[in-house]
Amino acid sequence: MTIREAQQAVDAWISRVGGGYFSHLTNMAVLTEEVGELARVIARTYGEQIPKAGDLRSSLSEELADVLWVLICLANQSGVDLDEALRASIEKKTLRDAERFAPRRHEE
Repeated sequence: MTIREAQQAVDAWISRVGGGYFSHLTNMAVLTEEVGELARVIARTYGEQIPKAGDLRSSLSEELADVLWVLICLANQSGVDLDEALRASIEKKTLRDAERFAPRRHEE
């Protein structure tokens, strides 16, 4: 699935099943909540925190997908083509950081 197809699939689901998009502010709050859930999984899987009972009910892939879902919702309701935006971001970073990490590459 491409990013564009993902945006279309989420939009179709929101229209057909979801009853419409939440407001931008609500989706921002939901995104923050989802990032927190992702942080919990990462902290307990890869960090020093020891999971409590039920802490790892969700998998890393599930939490990443939840974050992506809400990002796509925000993009859709704002008219952002994430496919094009990501392409432009990669190009910007490539031009800006062409030499930035060169010492790191040479150390390996």
